[in-house]
Amino acid sequence: MGTKRLKKQWLLHAVGGLLMTGLGLSLFGEALIKKWENAPLWDWLLWGTLALLVFNAGVSLVGQAVVFRVKLDGRNEK
Repeated sequence: MGTKRLKKQWLLHAVGGLLMTGLGLSLFGEALIKKWENAPLWDWLLWGTLALLVFNAGVSLVGQAVVFRVKLDGRNEK
């Protein structure tokens, strides 16, 4: 993988991961509000599950961005 491609992958994963992490936290807030308002079980449960899925996907993308960055830094040192 070329240096330009590594940098592009790092940038896409870092930004995408941070956006997804924030979205997951926002969805979690919506699930909390629904539970607080005594919404039916399936309503807030689905929101909470979606929040967990999106948040964890965001964390995974950020982790992969770290891998790309380490590879990129390794190439720059040589």
